[in-house]
This record gives sequence, C-alpha cells and structure tokens, in this order.
Amino acid sequence: MERIKERALQRRQELFHSNSILVGFRGSVAHNTYVPNTDPNSVDDIDLMCVYLMPPKYYIGIKAEGKGVKGGFVDEWDVVSYEFRKFVRLLLKCNPNVMSMLWMDDPYYLKKAKYGRILIENRDLFSSKIAYDSYTGYAHSQIKKMSAFAKEGYMGEKRKALVEKFGFDCANASHAIRLLRQGITFLREGKIEVHRRGDAEELLLIKTGAWPLEKVKAESDKLFEETEAALHASKLPESPDYAAVDEMVYKIIYDYLYNG
Repeated sequence: MERIKERALQRRQELFHSNSILVGFRGSVAHNTYVPNTDPNSVDDIDLMCVYLMPPKYYIGIKAEGKGVKGGFVDEWDVVSYEFRKFVRLLLKCNPNVMSMLWMDDPYYLKKAKYGRILIENRDLFSSKIAYDSYTGYAHSQIKKMSAFAKEGYMGEKRKALVEKFGFDCANASHAIRLLRQGITFLREGKIEVHRRGDAEELLLIKTGAWPLEKVKAESDKLFEETEAALHASKLPESPDYAAVDEMVYKIIYDYLYNG
C-alpha cells in the first residue's frame, strides 16, 4: 500500500483538485482487498476520492458548477471528486461511499487539510438510522447487477472473463456482502469498519469466484435479516443532526471566505 500511496502523491497535481481538503483511497485499497494488476486474478483499479472547495465567488455569487461531482480515469487511477457541500449532502443521506471517507485508518488518507479534519472530527453528526436504507439499498443494487449477466463497458477484460466463467459478477457479489456487514456494524456500534480486518480474505475469495452463486445468495439473505434486526436494536438517532451540520458548514465556508 505504501508504494501505491507514494505513486499517488508523486502525481498529486494530476489526480487531486487544486483546492482539495480531503483526499484518500476508496474501494479495494481502503477495504484491504486490493489485488495488484500484476496478479492474473486482479480485477481492481486504484480508486481515489477527493473533496474540494470551489473558488470563493462560487459561494457568494450566482455561478454554479453542475452537479458538484467530477470523475474519470487517469491511467490506473479511478478518481471521483466532490465539491464540499455536495459531499456533505451525501453524508446526510449516509451514502456508503462517502461515509467511508470519514472513517478510514490514517494511512489511507493522502491529504487532510484543516476543513477535512473538521469533517472527520464531526463525523458522528451524520450517523443515523438512515444508514439502513442506504446500505441495504446499495447492496440490493449490487446483487441486481451481479445476476444481470451484462458485461458492462466499465469492466476490464479480466472481470468480463470471470463473469463468463462463473455466470455472475463476482466483484458485485463481494461488494454486496461487504456493504451489508458494514451496515450491520454501523447500526449496532455507530462506526464504519472500512479496513476489513476480519473478513478481507473471505471477500477476496468471493471476488475471485471461490463462492458459488447459491452461497452468495444465502449469505446475503442472512445478512439482510441481520441488518433489519440491527436497525430495530440500533441506538442511532432516527436522522442526522441537521442543525449542527448546517452550523459546521456555515463556519467552514465563512472561515474559508474570510480567513482562507
């Protein structure tokens, strides 16, 4: 992982938004399930996420910037970048992809500027039972795609070959199982285990086709039931602390405009 991090930092000007406040790995690198592309079984890209602030006139004028999301490939890097307020709105929805950015182990961050650190320090403001719908919804989506037998354009040749060999998308299967397990832990304990310590090897086996489709479906059915039980027992609030988040965002934007 250190070698990957070093390569990313060497190309920071190409990969990171110039005004980024938080940058880190996402996907398989952050989950401890990355298989280097030198391995014949690898189906992984190197995924990065960036949170950035727009120039001041964006926040005090009429200029807007589309959806506040930028993404695409730079050689081996799959980069997605979110404007700060867009990122916050996704956090309020407990979007699993962006929530993970506030719960990673420190070595998986490439940049934590002042405002990025404030987001991490206040991550509990976004914690709520809304996570149930988010995590199960994303898991359902992965399962649906898993069995669609569609070799989508985003797939590399190795991943397409696995679909043809096993009759379903093993990568989607692994994502679904991981998402459900993360959701259960979050609802029970109020924390997100991004770096998979206890089940990384098992998730890798699923991703490379060691589990038959029937076993994947049986495990996911069990996990959906466990997630619902975790929801009913959860001590998380029904919704995030919107007022506190609004105050935090106001203070960050104000400080950025007048002191940044």
